[in-house]
Amino acid sequence: MSSNRTSGFVFHELYMWHDTGSASSVFPAGLTIEPGEHAENPDTKRRFRNLLEVSGLLERLSAVRPRPATEDEIARFHTRDYIARIKKLSAERGGDAGDLTPFGAGSFEIAQLAAGGTIRAVESVLSGEIANAYALVRPPGHHAERDRGRGFCIFGNVAIAVMHARAVHGVGRVATVDWDVHHGNGTQQAFYDDPEVLTISIHQDRLFPTESGKLDEIGEGRGRGYNLNIPMPPGSGAGAYIAAFERVIAPALRKFKPELIVVPSGFDAGGVDPLGRMMVHSACYRRLTRILMEVADEVCGGRLVLSHEGGYSAANVPYCGLAVMEGLSGISTGVQDPWLPSMEAWGQQDLQPHQEAAIDRAAALLPAIK
Repeated sequence: MSSNRTSGFVFHELYMWHDTGSASSVFPAGLTIEPGEHAENPDTKRRFRNLLEVSGLLERLSAVRPRPATEDEIARFHTRDYIARIKKLSAERGGDAGDLTPFGAGSFEIAQLAAGGTIRAVESVLSGEIANAYALVRPPGHHAERDRGRGFCIFGNVAIAVMHARAVHGVGRVATVDWDVHHGNGTQQAFYDDPEVLTISIHQDRLFPTESGKLDEIGEGRGRGYNLNIPMPPGSGAGAYIAAFERVIAPALRKFKPELIVVPSGFDAGGVDPLGRMMVHSACYRRLTRILMEVADEVCGGRLVLSHEGGYSAANVPYCGLAVMEGLSGISTGVQDPWLPSMEAWGQQDLQPHQEAAIDRAAALLPAIK
């Protein structure tokens, strides 16, 4: 095991100051839409960090200080015109980065810090300073595309960090495993023709973006076969997710043999999330973390980094996050998840036949990975 060193944790108060404004969940307020709180607000992330502190785990993690990503680093993925537009709007009163991605004044600098925080997490793991790392960053990144923001995401934090690791630190093969309930379309776009980056996304079928994340999106050119989507039926729970990791994701990683694994980590597949319709619970996230750690120990010296994406249940996200951090660090805090007993007892938490069929269809793509 790689747990002879501490786990790293990236956080900065400015992440909480990214302003998504007033909305009714994700819809801008108007004459027929009453103003309210935007779904992507600081509460879930702050409560996740707060539970780490209250549990006593935070003080046993290695603090990794984030830094802003430079415009040149961001431009490894995003276009210069897009970067300039976000910078200009941010210097004024904010605006919208594209598709459902409002932001306020100063969000350009905060998004730089989110991308840079993910870079620092990767660098700290690559250097051997820490065993593994979690970057609790905001705004999220996995939906952002080259020339537009999407789904609350301004810059592609994980894509930028992976590109940095390869360009600056000489890392060869990298794998990303996106377990957010929404499809990681931006990360997919970043590496769609690249055989050196295996991009995997397990997500609710056609949730967001509705037009992407299909089984037949397998990459193109030299990257054909190195993009793996696992679109799961709504209502999938622990049994389905664990089976998908054991039968598809872990074998894909073992076959590809990356030097680094990076996880766009959303907790919106959680059973009470308002923007997803899955039934995953904290014990399942703990098990998925363990599977990834076991594979990482086998193929890449334990080099595993997670960067925060979605998750919109302020009451449940902290316990999912704590389970992951206990898994990464090997430290048990004894804190009990109050949601877990009822979620484990929900009907159809076991793997269902239609879910197994979806997993089998994804498993059929494994031979294309070399």
